[in-house]
Amino acid sequence: MSYQVLARKWRPRDFESLVGQEHVVRALRHALEQKRLHHAYLFTGTRGVGKTTLARILAKCLNCETGVTPRPCGKCSACVEIDAGRFVDLLEVDAATNTKVDEMRQLLETAQYAPTKARYKVYVIDEVHMLSTSAFNAMLKTLEEPPEHLKFILATTDPQKIPVTVLSRCLQFNLKQMPAPAIVQHLDNVLGKESIAFEPEALGLIARAANGSMRDALSLLDQAIAHGAGQLKARDVADMLGAIDQTYLFALIEAVAAGKAAEAVKIADDMQARSLSFDAALAELAALLLKLALAQTVPGALQDDPERTRLTELGARVDPESVQLYYQIALQAREDLPLAPDEHGGFVMTLLRMLAFRPDGVAVKSAPRTAPAAAAPKPPPAAKGAAAWPELVQQLSLTGAARELARNSELARRDGATFELTVPKGKAYLAERIYTDKLKAALEQHLGSPAVLKVAVGETSGVSPAALEAGEREARRAAAAQSVQSDGFVKDLVNLFDAKVVDSTIKQEGK
Repeated sequence: MSYQVLARKWRPRDFESLVGQEHVVRALRHALEQKRLHHAYLFTGTRGVGKTTLARILAKCLNCETGVTPRPCGKCSACVEIDAGRFVDLLEVDAATNTKVDEMRQLLETAQYAPTKARYKVYVIDEVHMLSTSAFNAMLKTLEEPPEHLKFILATTDPQKIPVTVLSRCLQFNLKQMPAPAIVQHLDNVLGKESIAFEPEALGLIARAANGSMRDALSLLDQAIAHGAGQLKARDVADMLGAIDQTYLFALIEAVAAGKAAEAVKIADDMQARSLSFDAALAELAALLLKLALAQTVPGALQDDPERTRLTELGARVDPESVQLYYQIALQAREDLPLAPDEHGGFVMTLLRMLAFRPDGVAVKSAPRTAPAAAAPKPPPAAKGAAAWPELVQQLSLTGAARELARNSELARRDGATFELTVPKGKAYLAERIYTDKLKAALEQHLGSPAVLKVAVGETSGVSPAALEAGEREARRAAAAQSVQSDGFVKDLVNLFDAKVVDSTIKQEGK
């Protein structure tokens, strides 16, 4: 007896054995139980999620000799012949190879005749979006006035290409991609029935590679069994798929987050020595960063993930902003990889970008300094008797130009409720009456009593609130610049690429 591939051998034959499409199964069951049958169904979804399988099950439900039912017997001649693919009143058409209007007209001409032996004549048209406009128009007439004995089941991976006139006449169901845990569970059941030994990690690798397609997962399972001489070991499956060991990816993220450039590059070199695909590595790295972001924000989403504990631990050590930045860099790197001198170099440059760029508010991890840093410049000291003015300005309720007047003024003298201010010549426009009146009103509101305000334009000594803030900012910027320029990794980048640190682009921690 010839070998039957797993994808065909374990193809679902009833709603109970269909995995991952419960929302569609529920709706179809209710319709069948209540005998609310539509004349045209449209199943959409990516390849391998069960569109044509569902169409065959629905055809059995409609034509089972026990009657229209959501639970076909599977034993009558109609059920057996549909499973075998030789039921005379079930016609399956591949629209990808039958796109012309003449072929569609010929098909529809036979639709007018009653079924040979069944209750309903069922037309399953796969990849229906491939039909020409003329072919769709030919089908439209039948969809508008279908014979009682005719049921259309259309399937497509691209519903956007189907005319709205056709869509509006169909009952549409969108089949979802299979979640990896569901694929793993189904493969586990299949291997148990096939009496084949396996390592659980191997099934996880196959599920990820299947990318939501159960058919692809079963095909890969067949290939993996042959590759492993009847056994499924994680290492063998990883070699077959060219998959990236998750240990490499976790180590890479940890090294980058810790600022360990040499360690990150060494891991990339080890991956090259094993002839791993760096394009696949970037895809896997982005997927891992996505999981890491989920672990930080929605931990419950990883309840069934086998790496949940490790992801949670790593998520606690890497700040969320860095995770988002690394993810964006990894995605961009996949686009840039074909332009790189070679894949290894492109991957290494991706790691260097992750190390070089950090989101605002994330402190730069400095390497041990070989020499003490130069003292950062201090802001100019406030004049005696005037530190009180900047503090007072912060407490006043001011906006707009009146606030700018207060911030750019220096307190020349204060005598009780009398304030004498000096504004620099460059800000003379702030001394206009409209602004001084607003500042006077704010002072009186704050003091709870009348105040006298005198504003003059003249020379200042740099102790206004605005000048003091600017001095503090410059001091922080200078300290940050000194920290960056003395960082060991930055020094390596400067020497390696003959680069220059642009001080104006450096942002301080928390700013």
